[in-house]
Amino acid sequence: MNSAPLKDIGHVIQLAIAPVFLLSAISTLLGVLSGRLARVIDRQRSLAFALTTTAGAATDLVRREHQFQLRRARVIYTAITMAVVSAFCVAMIICLAFVDAFVSADLKVLVALFFVLATVALAGSLATFLLEIFLALNSPDTPIR
Repeated sequence: MNSAPLKDIGHVIQLAIAPVFLLSAISTLLGVLSGRLARVIDRQRSLAFALTTTAGAATDLVRREHQFQLRRARVIYTAITMAVVSAFCVAMIICLAFVDAFVSADLKVLVALFFVLATVALAGSLATFLLEIFLALNSPDTPIR
């Protein structure tokens, strides 16, 4: 194992700062998505209870909205999954930056691959988040049309 000089470690730390900020942004996105998922789940539970207490035409409306909320939950879950994949890839970039300082192997291609995967997963998460917002605005119980 090669011993990297202290200045090389300092340089690696400088290079790792940008991905850490990206990791922080992804963490914030995950917090927002988790909050939205919690609200959808609470609404689903209310609707599930309402299904047992309603009758007639109202039952059909409650059932439709329950299915709609289930769809929203799936979309949010997909966005969360992609954000977590992105965060994992960013964490791997940070790890590889430090490993690269100590090994003689060229890890540039691997770092680039994880960066591209992180970016694609983050873009997918944001696009899915936008889809969920559109769904929320078109919910059967939402007066906004």
